[in-house]
Amino acid sequence: MPARPLARRVLAVALLGALATPACRTMREAREDVEITLLSMADYHSHAVPLYSEGQHDQAGIARVVAYLQEARKRPNTLVVSGGDTMNLGTPTWSDEYHCIEWAWLNGLVDVMAVGNHDLDYGADEFLRCMGTANYPVISSNLVGSDGTPLLKPSGKPYVVREVQGVRIGFFALGGPDFPALVRADRMPAGSSWKDPLAAAQDTVKTLREVEKVNAVVFIGHEHRQDDEAMARAVTGIDLIFGSHSHQKNELVQLPDSSTWFISPYQYGAYLGEVRLRFREGSLQQVSGELVKLDETRPQAPATKAQVDELQRQLVAKRPERFRVLGQAQVELSDANLNSGECVLGNWATEVLRKAARAHIFFSTASSFRAGIPPGDITVETFYTAIPYKNEVVTADVTGEQLRAWVELSVAKRGSDAFSQQTGVRYRVVDGKPTDLQVLQDPARPERGYTALVPSATYRLSTSNFQALVAAGYKELFATFSHPVRTGMDAHALLIQALQAAPITATLDGRTGGG
Repeated sequence: MPARPLARRVLAVALLGALATPACRTMREAREDVEITLLSMADYHSHAVPLYSEGQHDQAGIARVVAYLQEARKRPNTLVVSGGDTMNLGTPTWSDEYHCIEWAWLNGLVDVMAVGNHDLDYGADEFLRCMGTANYPVISSNLVGSDGTPLLKPSGKPYVVREVQGVRIGFFALGGPDFPALVRADRMPAGSSWKDPLAAAQDTVKTLREVEKVNAVVFIGHEHRQDDEAMARAVTGIDLIFGSHSHQKNELVQLPDSSTWFISPYQYGAYLGEVRLRFREGSLQQVSGELVKLDETRPQAPATKAQVDELQRQLVAKRPERFRVLGQAQVELSDANLNSGECVLGNWATEVLRKAARAHIFFSTASSFRAGIPPGDITVETFYTAIPYKNEVVTADVTGEQLRAWVELSVAKRGSDAFSQQTGVRYRVVDGKPTDLQVLQDPARPERGYTALVPSATYRLSTSNFQALVAAGYKELFATFSHPVRTGMDAHALLIQALQAAPITATLDGRTGGG
């Protein structure tokens, strides 16, 4: 008689043990040291073909990205994120022809992707089609539908949680505060809009911490560096931010006035960000990491390289006009110091546009430039890789005091792509402020040199329509200037005319000095 109840009790204990094993294992693993490696790519912009970057040919390329990620995924506890901006309308030509073809190539390699503003370049229908080719979730907490709730909710949630050896990592993404101006309304999903990113971040991080009970929160993109820093100060509970949108190359640092770590992997697949999170008993104890450069010494995935080579061969045959030579560069027009000081590429381009505008000064945000131009032949594709965005020349009259305020704003934005490349003004930077401002004496005769800025004098300022009418801080100042004019002059056309007229050259001349 007692044998049957005993057998039932043994069976019940065995079943309970079997059911409890995963939970027990998870609890045990969470008590041990666990190291999780995170890899990030961002601002790829359809640069499938290796390119010229930082003074070197044959850098990056999607086949190198794939090869590195394939090897990385063989390591235990590795997760991969994409910060978005995978496409780019207009340039490179690969983007216009193949759109998001690489999204499927990253299946099995990427765990989650942020929506970048350029991922909507070809409209909502194409964006949704692209999402259908990817087996990883694409997220943005502040892209909301007509009911005000997040539009993209993989597994019913606007974020992603991954569990590794009992440690839960929460990933979220946002469109930056400039997205309403950058993404045209007719390219947005019907009825959708961008919610305030800080409010969305507060809500998402709170949910990840209090409901999902994650052990770490990671932001994967897509907003400017200054907006990342502002979010880190305003929203507690973010452990790591993978930088994007500003195209900055930043090694791992802890952001000021916060406990948040930050790393930014530059652009075009030239670098990946690699960060290691070490946990003990479920608590984040250590953050370490570095940028990984994907240069010519890195192998390319053979199958991916073969696809790229064939598709590029077809593209050159189909669109030969994009690969014709426009002119020559006598020297490298380097983009070094683009976001922080004087830059050879910026010196050349701004001077061409200043002369066309017949102005004392020309300013352009560093974001107008994305790569250097190598010495030698300049093809259409090379030119647009360096200066990809269409801009119109805009002019206005300013007083010396207004000009000083404009330069002060630019200097305050050093280190970001909102810093200005310029010509027609010289200054030194002392304790973070511009001093000893000098202005071109005669716009028609630049050889006459510079003279000290006079606060009450009037100067003709020229800039891009983006900087004058869209860029935060600048547009508010520009609205106070006198006699604003949209000249109708196309910056691309003017620059192409200049390089077709004669071999181009430029040098550094000390116009932006000091530290």
